[in-house]
Amino acid sequence: MDLKGLKITVIGAGIGGLAAALALRRFGASVTVLEQAEAITEVGAGLQITPNGVHVMKALGLADDLAWSAQRARAVVLRGHRRGNQVLRLDLDEYAAGLPYYFVHRSDLIGILAGAARREGVQVRLLQRVDRVQPGPQPLVHLVNGAQCGGDLLVGADGLHSKTRVALNGERKPFFTGQVAWRAIVPNHLKLPPEAQVFMGPGRHLVAYPLRDGSLVNLVAVQERRAWAEEGWNFKDDPANLRAAFAGFGGTAAALLETVEEVLLWGLFRHPVADRWHGEHIAILGDAAHPTLPFMAQGANLALEDAWVLARSLQEAAGMSSGLAMYQARRRERAQNVVQAASRNAWKYHLRAPLSWPAHQVLKLGGRFAPDRMVSQFDWIYRHDVTA
Repeated sequence: MDLKGLKITVIGAGIGGLAAALALRRFGASVTVLEQAEAITEVGAGLQITPNGVHVMKALGLADDLAWSAQRARAVVLRGHRRGNQVLRLDLDEYAAGLPYYFVHRSDLIGILAGAARREGVQVRLLQRVDRVQPGPQPLVHLVNGAQCGGDLLVGADGLHSKTRVALNGERKPFFTGQVAWRAIVPNHLKLPPEAQVFMGPGRHLVAYPLRDGSLVNLVAVQERRAWAEEGWNFKDDPANLRAAFAGFGGTAAALLETVEEVLLWGLFRHPVADRWHGEHIAILGDAAHPTLPFMAQGANLALEDAWVLARSLQEAAGMSSGLAMYQARRRERAQNVVQAASRNAWKYHLRAPLSWPAHQVLKLGGRFAPDRMVSQFDWIYRHDVTA
């Protein structure tokens, strides 16, 4: 299918939306991105770009930009929560074999994608709040201010609360997963190396890794809860609440928590993976299609994969309908499997006594006698290359 002259509207200027806009533009389409915020910025968050996501950045010509803006991850280290004793170390340099793994500030990744998209001629329109999406031969985006936007194709990269998902699958409230997460960025006073440190405790865990030039540390602290009582799903919290929730954590974890001055708290909500990813001249990707828990670090990476496969499927297919069907066929099962793996992975970090001690001993033995197997069990996620 020749994408030249095709008019495409992408809803959402997040990682998936900008990557899709750039890929579609590279294949010849005329692309407009609608973003509800007043500026394309995301602050206060780090994320992990694993080799499968790096493949897409490389295909987009942005691998060097990512490398300059991020920390090259050298290892993932699992630790006990009381004293921070090492349970398992997974060496990413040895595992990667030319497939880099990065820690990157979300705003830096957004900046890389937005800059490249604009240089390619993608039009980005800010302050565009979507009211509803109308599928059809001539799909329309109805904005809150009464305006309408259309095109030959609408791509919904509009996140967990996606209006595009509703247009395809009907209204359904996301469900609370029984877990909340705090996120903060603190100075790297402890000179932590470029490793993901995972401190595992009963019913909760803390992840820490450096960002940018190593001067900052990204913290994500997850706790199990029976209910989420707040009306909002993301709000500023008192750092004292975070420290109280993780009061039993010692060593490096406690030292990091003491430096937190500003923190956000949100409930972890999910939809099931969407049944329909496309309709007549309309498609969804990223969290709009498959919101996932953060326990495999795959939210941003799956969005990058979706973006590339959507553009490539349209380019390879005979027409719009077959291209969108090909996109869903190539992506849905993989996304479903990754989402399930992330959900299963959560409990491993939250074991309580008496199960935690023997489980940690098994991990130690695995790291000592079969380190390759400990890492390679997730090859199907991290070594996957949608650009091949």
